[in-house]
Amino acid sequence: MTPVDEPVREDARTTARPMRADARRNRERLLAEARAAFLEQGTETSLEHIASRAGVGIGTLYRHFPTREALLEALLRDRFDELAAAGRALLDHRCARTALFAWTRDFAESSTTYQGLAHSLMTTLLDESSALHASCSSLRDAGLALLARAQDSGEIRDDVDGTEFLTLVFGVASAHEHAPDTAVDRLLTVLFDGLRPR
Repeated sequence: MTPVDEPVREDARTTARPMRADARRNRERLLAEARAAFLEQGTETSLEHIASRAGVGIGTLYRHFPTREALLEALLRDRFDELAAAGRALLDHRCARTALFAWTRDFAESSTTYQGLAHSLMTTLLDESSALHASCSSLRDAGLALLARAQDSGEIRDDVDGTEFLTLVFGVASAHEHAPDTAVDRLLTVLFDGLRPR
């Protein structure tokens, strides 16, 4: 049997077959129920529970989404692509610090879409085998480019590396998850005050 992570080789005559209508409906139901379940119970919601809500067996869920991360990636891909594109666009902003703050706020708020998501994303960035890694990597690269620009311009202290910066941002997201009355903007303002050059 071909290993899961080995690329499938196709000759020029083969093309991907379109998904059958019933399979497409199952996938759409699974995504809708996963979104609702994650909003209600967080990212650690039982996959069996999601399959049951969608009216399919767990085997059907795994055929569409082999891992929890693959399911999260399908739900979050569009938003992550938007954030990565927004980060690249902000590189042209006249104020590097303002651009970094704006992107960081959107990223932190997106990281709290589901309870436990901030932790999942932090873990994913360190795991290249995760289905979420590619989406998170493009997001990370956009943020780190903004960080580097702000550091080069002297608006952010230069002794903080990318991993430390993202860890701090995920800390803000996690704090907001557990204390939702605390505004992300307020937490980030305190964080950015600490990032001013000495």
